[in-house]
Amino acid sequence: MARSGSQGEMTEYKKIVIKRDLEMGVVMTVFRQKAERLTVQVIMETRQVAWTRTADKTDGVLDLSEIREVRPGRNSKDFERFKDGKDKHNDNTCFTIFYGSQFVLNTLSLGADSVDEAQKWLTGLELLREETLAAPTPVLIESWLRKQMYSVNQTKKNSLSVKELKALLPLLNYKVPGSRALKDKLQEVGVKKDRLDFEQFHKFYNLMMFEQNEILDEFKREACSFILGNTDKPDASAVLLHDFQRFLIYDQKELWANDLNQVRELMTIFIDDTMRKTNDPEFTVSEFLSFLFSKENSIWDEKFSDINNLDMNNPLSHYWISSSHNTYLTGDQLLSESSTEAYVRCLRWGCRCVELDCWEGPGEPIIYHGWTRTTKIKFEDVVKAINDHAFVASDFPLILSIEEHCPIEQQRQMARIFKDVFGDKLLAEPVEQLAEQLPSPTQLRGKIILKHKKVNVEGGATAKDFRKGQKQGDLDIWDPVDQRWNRHYCVISDDKLYYAEECEEEDEDPRKYQDLHCSEPWFHGRIQEGRLMAERLIHDYCAETGGQDGTFLVRQSDRYVTDFTLSFWRTGRVQHCRIRSSTEGGHTYFLTPNLHFPSVYSLIEHYRENPLRCQDFELRLTEAVPKPDPHLQERWFYSNLSRGQAEDYLLRIPRDGAFLIRQREGEPDSFAITFRGDGKVKHCRIQKEGSVYLLGTTTEFESLVELVNYFKKKPLYRKIKLRYPVTPELVERFSANENCSSIYMETYVKPNDIGPSQPQNTVRALYSYQAKRPDELSFTKGALIHNVSKEVDGWWKGDYGGRLQLFFPANYVEEVSNSAQTDAKAQEMEDNPLGELCKGIVEISMYNIQNMKNGKYGKPHVLTLQHKEQDSVQFDLAAGSLEELFEWYQVAWDVTQREMSKQYHREQEMKQQEEVEKKAEVAMEMSDLVVYCQPRSKEKDRFDSYSYKEVRSFMENKIPGKSRTKDFLRYNRKALSRIYPKNQRVESSNFDPYPLWAVGCHMVALNYQTADKYTQLNSALFSLNGNSGYVLQPEMMRSDDYDPHQEKKKVKYSIRVKVIAARHLPKPGRSIASPFVEVELCGHSEEKFKTIVYRESDALRDRGSGLLRVSNLSAGCR
Repeated sequence: MARSGSQGEMTEYKKIVIKRDLEMGVVMTVFRQKAERLTVQVIMETRQVAWTRTADKTDGVLDLSEIREVRPGRNSKDFERFKDGKDKHNDNTCFTIFYGSQFVLNTLSLGADSVDEAQKWLTGLELLREETLAAPTPVLIESWLRKQMYSVNQTKKNSLSVKELKALLPLLNYKVPGSRALKDKLQEVGVKKDRLDFEQFHKFYNLMMFEQNEILDEFKREACSFILGNTDKPDASAVLLHDFQRFLIYDQKELWANDLNQVRELMTIFIDDTMRKTNDPEFTVSEFLSFLFSKENSIWDEKFSDINNLDMNNPLSHYWISSSHNTYLTGDQLLSESSTEAYVRCLRWGCRCVELDCWEGPGEPIIYHGWTRTTKIKFEDVVKAINDHAFVASDFPLILSIEEHCPIEQQRQMARIFKDVFGDKLLAEPVEQLAEQLPSPTQLRGKIILKHKKVNVEGGATAKDFRKGQKQGDLDIWDPVDQRWNRHYCVISDDKLYYAEECEEEDEDPRKYQDLHCSEPWFHGRIQEGRLMAERLIHDYCAETGGQDGTFLVRQSDRYVTDFTLSFWRTGRVQHCRIRSSTEGGHTYFLTPNLHFPSVYSLIEHYRENPLRCQDFELRLTEAVPKPDPHLQERWFYSNLSRGQAEDYLLRIPRDGAFLIRQREGEPDSFAITFRGDGKVKHCRIQKEGSVYLLGTTTEFESLVELVNYFKKKPLYRKIKLRYPVTPELVERFSANENCSSIYMETYVKPNDIGPSQPQNTVRALYSYQAKRPDELSFTKGALIHNVSKEVDGWWKGDYGGRLQLFFPANYVEEVSNSAQTDAKAQEMEDNPLGELCKGIVEISMYNIQNMKNGKYGKPHVLTLQHKEQDSVQFDLAAGSLEELFEWYQVAWDVTQREMSKQYHREQEMKQQEEVEKKAEVAMEMSDLVVYCQPRSKEKDRFDSYSYKEVRSFMENKIPGKSRTKDFLRYNRKALSRIYPKNQRVESSNFDPYPLWAVGCHMVALNYQTADKYTQLNSALFSLNGNSGYVLQPEMMRSDDYDPHQEKKKVKYSIRVKVIAARHLPKPGRSIASPFVEVELCGHSEEKFKTIVYRESDALRDRGSGLLRVSNLSAGCR
């Protein structure tokens, strides 16, 4: 059901408003053979949706209880007739009501005048549908009676004439009594002037029902658990509260009835008179009868309506799985229509295995019953429909049984569509690599599994990757332009060498000699207004936290350069102690002369563990008062600025060195510095770890303010220092000035001097390709090819792997959208270990590694990377020592060897893949998506050896014989089997699934579109376990000594069924029904029993409402 949000989140008032608006109705466009403007409203009295042309004439109605789905958007065939552009309704103002009880549902497609109106109806219809399904029987009976009354009285005046009543009674399966008897009944309900209002009609209905009061004789026997009162009149008091409780407990075996309050609540549902809804309610005869025939007295045990999660942890091979055959068909197997709605219907019924018959279509795969006249639908439309409805009824795994008839190229399209549409839902990898059995439904929750032929490429697996960890450190790189060595920070990762900007020779950083206390949250450094500010910070912190004694901070002394001050909270006020320093016998710190510490950090840690003893008190340091973030006071800091907004701000400031720092979205301990360099906007991440701010992986700062101050003096990027804080005032000033660059000297290139940049298209490889000529690109599946230009004859040019503007086949790639290109570039930057501080990347696999034993350009320890295809391209690297050089050489050499091995394996795999695909008629891309359901067609009757990953399919009349039953059962305990109807069932009839279930078959596929006894049996089984589509087979079936043929000979239970009476039976035709009940024990027993059929002479009155004579049926149940 399409839902705009959880109904539980709505207030009762909002629900009332929505229901009132739906009852008032609104003019909408109804899309049928033509688009018409009609009034659509909900009739609350009858629980129906009606659409009318005029106030006194209803064009059509549908019952709320028959609504199966309300689907937003223009998603039905009704809208396809209006694709000519004449209809102006947007997708978000349209919706369709799918309703009915047949397999092919009826549709009411509507277009509202606004998005809000459409959303209101989507929400309201779902709310009313849920309320109707949950409504108690008396409420439903009242709605039904009003609907019957209005069916003969179109004016809906809340009354009907006696003539109309006589016309209505046969329609209700009730034979009209003689004039005298009818007159007596009408007088009894208070009818005057030959007209009944609704209350009188309701009483008349109760009288009709009361005529069957002889069934109450069943409750007057001595064995009955309670004493039935007066039954002469329908309104006579018959059943007291405690009597009804005994009836529920001892006759109906309802355990919940031990709670008297629940029994009282149930009784009040059926009591008409509110004055009798007391703490000790009593049933009248009519009310007791109503309860007996109600859904509240259903034989169904509601515990089976819930999923038993404890039963969902066995291997898949231990379950019966709800399965459909030729799911796309809406009728017979030869001429019927194929429809995506058939998939929707089955999935919403809880089906967990659907079938796709895939055939070659004009440019794309199609689905239909091959070699027949059934209609054809697009494969992609089916996959999208499955994706939208796969997990509406059940979130346990869905199996797609694919019957493959497509050529290799269209199979590649199928694989791409599966991945694009299903995304992460598609199971493409085993849940456990080393498992010896199938995973459980719980492990596969929310996953879609493909059942399709899988090819095994022997010897084609790539050797295991034993790569070592990445290498990082400083290297000198030769600059052939400046003819000098420059020091760079370098990283080898993912077979690439990343190098940062050249490092300038810097003075030694004195911060590395700082004491440990500097990074602690309790150390505040030098505070302005030291003593007063310390007292204020501690006082504010204690006000928030409750003021625990020992709450403290440490700051630099206001008076003594080398000393510190400890400020702490005691007995409601702040006190201060001087931490003195001493250089005698080494640098030490102390509070008392008798106890010295080597550092402030160790001193504080000591007094956090041990009490500080003074003459007046004894105190242990407890909570630390954290220092406030000084950057919050800086104008260059932004706590709520996106990356895009930051770039916009920086682009307005035409000067390198402009900068700001922003909080990264959704990450409280992550920041970014955004700055201008070389005319471009760049970003660099700053991570807060504890109380320290990290830029990159090695540069630490106590605060963002310190970071900014440091890079105001030292270059941050390519000799560029932070110079111009981008404050809101500066941004506003530049925004107001049309010629921003006029504020500075004319040292920048004007926009008119820059030519327009060429579009840089990017494509993604769908398949691997090996170059066959020198001017072609080689690439692997998933590779991104940049700067693509589309040439003629199906060949394009692009850049990949360091090779520029070479040819590749266009049908091996897909275009990447602009947003996807941006995402891809952002992902590349995210994967780059140096981030935006990276100056360049070298694809090591494209180079040969040479160790220059005699050194080069004045450096003794040099490696040269020589490009394999371009002799003029080389890269010289120098290390500080021979040992360090050898480490770099070893890592780089491993990369080249690995690439050579990969290249060899790729060539072999591609050759083998072409041969295997041709032989097996299966595309490798489809094969790669198959994990567990691998069909086996050869020797599938042999059970000597099998894998838990396989599935065997049998036609209903080709299953293994009785002599192989034990072997078949043993196989079914480990692997999956699927049974489907024989070819002769062209009318889409079904076979008995029970014998197949009995031998452990999991997926017994039926024609869901045919409502026969066997689909009813299938529906009965899968009503268990919350209609999840998975039912755990009994434990005895999972035992090695289970034999269904032996079990058939054992009588386990004796069942006695007493058929007493029935109400509201369907009317089979024009005549009044003469009903009987047939009881069949489905399973190993073929016995059937039925009640007698009433003859005309002895059952006129009884059969008028479908009453049956009491019959006792008994049988042995196996």
